[in-house]
Amino acid sequence: MQPSQLSSGDVIADRRADYARMLDEGGEPEAAAELMEQALELTPAWAAGWYRLATYREKAGKADAAVEAYRRTLELDSEDIFGAGLKLALLGDTEMPAQPSSRYVERLFDDYADRFETSLVEKLDYSVPQKLAALVASTGRQYQYAVDLGCGTGLLGPEIRTRVAQLEGFDLSQNMLVKAAEKHVYDHLAQADLSLSPEASGLFADGARHRADLVTAADVLMYLGNLENVFAILDELLAPGADFAFSAEDGGEGNGFHLAPSLRYAHSETYVEGLAVAHRLQILKTVKTTIRKDGGKPVLGILFLTRKTA
Repeated sequence: MQPSQLSSGDVIADRRADYARMLDEGGEPEAAAELMEQALELTPAWAAGWYRLATYREKAGKADAAVEAYRRTLELDSEDIFGAGLKLALLGDTEMPAQPSSRYVERLFDDYADRFETSLVEKLDYSVPQKLAALVASTGRQYQYAVDLGCGTGLLGPEIRTRVAQLEGFDLSQNMLVKAAEKHVYDHLAQADLSLSPEASGLFADGARHRADLVTAADVLMYLGNLENVFAILDELLAPGADFAFSAEDGGEGNGFHLAPSLRYAHSETYVEGLAVAHRLQILKTVKTTIRKDGGKPVLGILFLTRKTA
């Protein structure tokens, strides 16, 4: 978080907020909420404080009061960098947003960058890069120009580098890109927003259209919800005959996607396949597998290998 989010600007309010956090961490969310309310009486325009109050109320089982605090967070934070809109949807107060706020996703991963690999790989058994790389290797192809969408800290890059002559990586989070650069695997790294149209995404600022014969997206789609813009970007990025390998959280039956309690989106296989067909992508392989753990439980996902038809 930025300092302005961590601090209310009032010493007494900050002290009460610190005690509230300690109470919450000690398993007393109701007492934490009461103390946080006192802090917000002193600093009623502190968006981060309202978000924290909402989470304490939610843990204490006070859903209506949590909704009130999440609404207040949104009123004070129009960019929704805390994801209050997603929380309101999960609590049944609003319709599920088709996509999360880009600023929320950017802040989430900017904050997460330093501990991302330790948390994801060592604690959550994250295995998508290796599994997706194996899917790419199954083609037996060598690729001239690959683009890793949502590259994060660059976990997939080293897994596919030997098959690729030139490798680009794009991510919404600048802090993630800094970590990816430290691996010295990517030939080019830049910021891009996959929730936007191809023209606004940032993917074509310096690069030609239809330049990639391989595009990958490991654990990216679950932070996007509606995937229409992603597949529109792929239309412009993929050369004829190019491969697109990616993962999704398994959304089960039906033809759509839903917001999970993790604040990530899960997509049904039918929904993804429909978009692929509509955008001239032939599905070569699908693999259902565990992609990580969440709360100690396995998260089921689907790996897709597709090829753009001429």
